[in-house]
Amino acid sequence: MTYGPVDFLALEFKGNQFKGEILPALLDLVQKKIVRVIDFIVIIKDQDGKHRALELEQLDAEMVRIFDPLELEISGIIQIEDIAMIAEKLENNTTAAILLFENLWAIRFGEAAVKANGRMVMYQRIPFEVVNETMELFSQVDADARLPKA
Repeated sequence: MTYGPVDFLALEFKGNQFKGEILPALLDLVQKKIVRVIDFIVIIKDQDGKHRALELEQLDAEMVRIFDPLELEISGIIQIEDIAMIAEKLENNTTAAILLFENLWAIRFGEAAVKANGRMVMYQRIPFEVVNETMELFSQVDADARLPKA
């Protein structure tokens, strides 16, 4: 079986109230077979800085119902060390979701590259914040260049 690249993503939400507002966007990616969630952990960090990690089967029924449409395939790849590293970075009184997701879109593309005798020389994910900031700067420079010179 061929796998696509896997991304590790940890998202922090203020106030221990994870309600699933981001689920529609993630569900869209899953239904279109762009990504597949292969592991999922929720971390709850209380006001005193103590954390607890919950796997899908440990969540209450309402929370499980929120995630059910994702058809999560829990692999167990996220380890205690990963959870501790993320928990340390969280602010108190927050909830975090840790996801491992496979980029299904890349499988066919990668297979085509291999068939064409290609090989990956480098792969790097550029965070969307960096892209957005850079594009905003470019947009501003472009707008400044169009201003009439005095």
